[in-house]
Amino acid sequence: MTPDYRTQHKKRLSWMPWLYFSLKDKHLAWARPWQQEVQAHFSAVETVRFGDNCFVAPESELFAEPGRDIVTGKQCMIAAGCFLHGPITLGNEVAINHGCSFDGGAQGIVIGDQTRIANNVTIYAFNHGMAPNQAIYKQKSHSCGVRIGKDVWIGAQAGIVDGVTIGDHAVIGMGCIVSKDVPDWAIVVGNPMRIVGDRREKPELALFPPQG
Repeated sequence: MTPDYRTQHKKRLSWMPWLYFSLKDKHLAWARPWQQEVQAHFSAVETVRFGDNCFVAPESELFAEPGRDIVTGKQCMIAAGCFLHGPITLGNEVAINHGCSFDGGAQGIVIGDQTRIANNVTIYAFNHGMAPNQAIYKQKSHSCGVRIGKDVWIGAQAGIVDGVTIGDHAVIGMGCIVSKDVPDWAIVVGNPMRIVGDRREKPELALFPPQG
């Protein structure tokens, strides 16, 4: 019995989607039509629009009712095991790795260009009421939205709560709970979160010259 290498290769791409963008032409010959089919299915059954040259794992779960759209820029990737419920807007070259869970609430999640999000990150752009005279599940939710800038790196298993804005070029450490705004360039860790550095002071890692 001949091993089913192509099925295994598709699974590998679903869980490590950055590999899609370095495929050789002989693999793109089957991978590109496969991706077109996957994305066409999501766009047919949900209010989802993909930019050019994206990768979306068929094992991801995308839900987007009219008015709660999911929209991506070009060359984005969404890995296997992700749950995304709109409204969500991704810029160009945004990476969402496996097992992430995002819900845009009423006001939405907006993620800027070239932001990279590691596995099992949670972002919830709404909160329940907590008045003591009624069960929480019966209370109305409220939503402020979540805004994440460009070129942000969010580490594995981080959590981001409603109402937060994360500035451009920030780094969020693994397991960090982001409960308040994060300035541009800041490096934050922990729960409760705290600022521990500035990317502009990390010359061995910096991609941009110091400013200010």
